[in-house]
Amino acid sequence: MFIKVHIQPGAKKNEIVGRHGDAVKIRLKAPPVNGKANEALIAFLAKKLDIPGPAITIKAGRASRQKLLEVNVPETALRVLLDL
Repeated sequence: MFIKVHIQPGAKKNEIVGRHGDAVKIRLKAPPVNGKANEALIAFLAKKLDIPGPAITIKAGRASRQKLLEVNVPETALRVLLDL
């Protein structure tokens, strides 16, 4: 399943905030430097969804706050956990 996310790096804590247009807004503690925010995003979502990190791939937006992710879990599980 593909999902759009809007990242806010440098936050006080990692959390899913809600919606940002057609994307899920996620705050991350990691700074947007040397891919650290991307790594933190994958680790955070993998833990939240209880799946291995390699099951999440950034398909677009590696250097942007707007990202398109491919997540290899059943669509219903992803929608329930992320409140989509």
